[in-house]
Amino acid sequence: MLAIDGPSGSGKGTVARRVAERLGWHLLDSGALYRLVALDASRKGVAFDDTAALAEVASRLDAHFLTAKDGAERIVLSGDDVTAAVRSEETGRGASAVAAIPAVREALFDRQRAFRRAPGLVADGRDMGTQVFADARLKVFLTASPEERARRRHKQLKDKGIDVSLAAVSRDIVDRDRRDSERSVAPLRPADDARILDSSGKPIDEVVQIVLDWVASI
Repeated sequence: MLAIDGPSGSGKGTVARRVAERLGWHLLDSGALYRLVALDASRKGVAFDDTAALAEVASRLDAHFLTAKDGAERIVLSGDDVTAAVRSEETGRGASAVAAIPAVREALFDRQRAFRRAPGLVADGRDMGTQVFADARLKVFLTASPEERARRRHKQLKDKGIDVSLAAVSRDIVDRDRRDSERSVAPLRPADDARILDSSGKPIDEVVQIVLDWVASI
């Protein structure tokens, strides 16, 4: 069991996916679940300050993670392919908001833990090592400088054809960091026994290999 936590733009999603592929383990993208709650709530007209309704949305989430013939991930919500919508900046901001609601986190807790099965699980998120999988054999807190994270996110958006300024992305990164670290429930922080890995200036293959070496050492 490997838990990878870290702030937005740290590269944890890419690292987790590649490590899981190399090990032949299952993968949990916990952030996608919160994004799906935010997206489903928006589609149903549920206000983000209606905590009871949001918890109901989370408990009844009809979502599936599929793999297309080309190997790409596809996300289906209530029968609709929402892969692109789930990864949008707007949905990301909504996810940060709903993730601060204790009732939503409680509704998703068992669903996340159900991903843990043989031969192993790589779980990425913001509270995998501190809350959901506190007993994980290896916990990694992946980070990078705010400037580097903003540049990475900006490139991702430009590659998708989304026209957004680097300054706007930088502001969004700072805002998300503040919301995630200051929320009252499961704030973003390294677990006491987590290994800190700063990916600033490191190519993705190097970061992946460091994590694989750590897995092999436990």
